[in-house]
Amino acid sequence: MAGGIFVIQGDGELVELSEKAYDSEDLLQGLLARYPRLLGGDDSSSHSARAWLLVEREVGVPDNAEAPDRWSVDHLFIDQDAIPTLVEVKRSTDTRIRREVVGQMLDYAANAIVYWPVETIRAKFETRCDRDKLDSIQVLSDTFGLECDPDGLWDRVKTNLQAGKIRMLFVADVIPPELRRVVEFLNTQMDPAEVLALEVRQFVGKDLRTLVPRLIGQTAEAEQKKRPGGGGSSAVYLQGADEFARSIEQAPPAEQPQLRRLLAWAQSLEAEGLARLLTSVGKARWVLNLILPDEDGGFVSVWNDKKASIGAYRMTIQRRAPHSVSLIEGASAPVPLGHGRTIYNPSDDLLAALRTAYMEAAGRAD
Repeated sequence: MAGGIFVIQGDGELVELSEKAYDSEDLLQGLLARYPRLLGGDDSSSHSARAWLLVEREVGVPDNAEAPDRWSVDHLFIDQDAIPTLVEVKRSTDTRIRREVVGQMLDYAANAIVYWPVETIRAKFETRCDRDKLDSIQVLSDTFGLECDPDGLWDRVKTNLQAGKIRMLFVADVIPPELRRVVEFLNTQMDPAEVLALEVRQFVGKDLRTLVPRLIGQTAEAEQKKRPGGGGSSAVYLQGADEFARSIEQAPPAEQPQLRRLLAWAQSLEAEGLARLLTSVGKARWVLNLILPDEDGGFVSVWNDKKASIGAYRMTIQRRAPHSVSLIEGASAPVPLGHGRTIYNPSDDLLAALRTAYMEAAGRAD
């Protein structure tokens, strides 16, 4: 390999990092699992970069509903648009990366959309979290934001699988020209599926290591073809509630009174200085987030997503307003207070209990 990177350290010393091959394929696989942002390639540091959730490594793929797994894909990720992303990793020294890996990946994808029940995918994710001693709901919230609705996310994963809306991603330290041409061709022809390659070059020197990811396959022609039916972009966040208020006119007429009621309640908390309002706008979806004044999270969000609902965030409530938890649970019964769990037609008692939690977090008593 050739090429290098020069780093100027704090003391002014110039350190040259030289390109170095990975010692093993497993090392590169481990980096992707630990640092999913690498999957975004050149755009991983931009404000519109995708969020990535690792479902599991070495996920089995059957070729028959009644048969055991026949293959194993190196990684399965889900992005913020609930698009399943199959990742296959090879080192450039592996000759299979030039041709054989393409047929291998197409086998995975063709069978995954038929024989992967979403319940199985969700179970694999939750099993991984248990194994790694992680709270699965907290992982979802940390990855996709405070308004993430777990049940809604997995429902969208199911919809995307049924529609064949998946992403196939080939990863290597160096993507050979033969694979690049195939990826660009397939990505232009396939819709709604997406085919990309990711090159992650490694540079080392003087106890330093730098990873340089580059995404391959997003040609202008492919982008133009996929734009009308492609995945929605990341949510746009707007200060205040004005955009949410305007969005109510686009809701079904039967839902509009409930949305106006919830909006008025949220604005009353803002007027009391208990919350600041932030509207996130997605594809035909508006979420009004009631953020605590002194941090980036909140206890509840109001959803205009064809139906009016709220989502409450138990772990944040437990952390900032522990004395209000039992009050909220009593008011939300029989619906349990989960992290982001959807609650339709919240009662006045529940809204009052949530207001009490905001009061507790602010150190104020009624």
